[in-house]
Amino acid sequence: MVRNFVLAISGIPVQLAGLAAVALPWLIPQFVPVSFWMVLLALTISAVLAFLVRVPLTFVERHRCWSLLGIDIPPAPAPAAPGGSLPRRIWASLRSEATWRQLAYHLVIGPALAVGGLLVLLMLGGGLELAATYAYVHVPGLAGIAVSAAPKAKTMATVAGAALLLLTPGAAALVAWLDRLAMTALLGPNRSAELERRVETLSQSRAGVVDAADAERRRIERDLHDGAQQRLVSLAMNLGIARESLTDLPDEARQVITEAHDEAKEALAELRNLVRGLHPAVLDDRGLDAALSGIAARAPLPVRLTVQMQERASPTVEAVAYFVVSECLANIARHAGARQATIDVRRDGERLHVLVTDDGVGGADPSRGTGLASLAQRARSVDGSLRIDSPPGGPTVVAVELPCGS
Repeated sequence: MVRNFVLAISGIPVQLAGLAAVALPWLIPQFVPVSFWMVLLALTISAVLAFLVRVPLTFVERHRCWSLLGIDIPPAPAPAAPGGSLPRRIWASLRSEATWRQLAYHLVIGPALAVGGLLVLLMLGGGLELAATYAYVHVPGLAGIAVSAAPKAKTMATVAGAALLLLTPGAAALVAWLDRLAMTALLGPNRSAELERRVETLSQSRAGVVDAADAERRRIERDLHDGAQQRLVSLAMNLGIARESLTDLPDEARQVITEAHDEAKEALAELRNLVRGLHPAVLDDRGLDAALSGIAARAPLPVRLTVQMQERASPTVEAVAYFVVSECLANIARHAGARQATIDVRRDGERLHVLVTDDGVGGADPSRGTGLASLAQRARSVDGSLRIDSPPGGPTVVAVELPCGS
């Protein structure tokens, strides 16, 4: 209740400042616009003053909304002004919708809300005065004091004052509610601009999350490659040396060394596959062409690879393209029954196109859990798209389009 009252009252001077600026040329005693040109000059000065004061008044109102309501009204985006000169900036501001919405608040809505705030003040002051003026006649021991008004008038005045005091919180809440609606609607960006700003913010946040996740995978890959993998290599080498050199040991001991050596080699192979799955080092060192050549060479079926890229894409996009192709080849090997596959990668301007084709049985369906749904989600994480064409009997074509932003 107190916050509503403070909001309704605190806005009165700011909300009347716009009208005061407009009326200023007409209130100067030495400047009485009587002729056509004088009236035109006064109107011009009023318009210029209204145009100028809207900026500081909007700042004050936004700050008032934040300090009293905790609502942050973002500033309206600055209008684009080609060339950046002062006349161009003024013209761009005059053409901006935000300028006219701010003027509508400071010259129309704001003064109306100020009147509402003044009414709240009058209700509070009048209610206190009416309720207190004759209230003492109802106090035992004070009823005998002579007063000029009739008893019925005293009672009615007291009741009216109490009623005004009871209605004041509701009136203050109504004025505060209208003020909040008007400020959020007229002093910030319009709804479409706000949605665009939110979409841009979410896109930037998502891009940051994707980049951070990719950077974390790179860090884990480096740590595993430089730490655990090197230790396993050393362990496998030592066990291999022991296996070859310690020929005079009992058969049981040699069997244990042989099994430990084989286990170490298998663990090393699994760790290399895990590291390669996290983020292949060759992708950073030599680019997408070399990384795709590696997985094409390791595929269990013949793969024809074509890569046409004059310049590299961003590391995150290259990683997405790599993992999409890797998962597609894994799906082909497990589910397609194909004899061969084709991978075509090319960059066309700011878009990277990836086409994976196989001559398998077809019928690939993302809803059946073949990994295609996760591929589409991975492509969308960088504002890309994935399309699957897989009729029964084949062939299956997976087309991916990714932005090449850096």
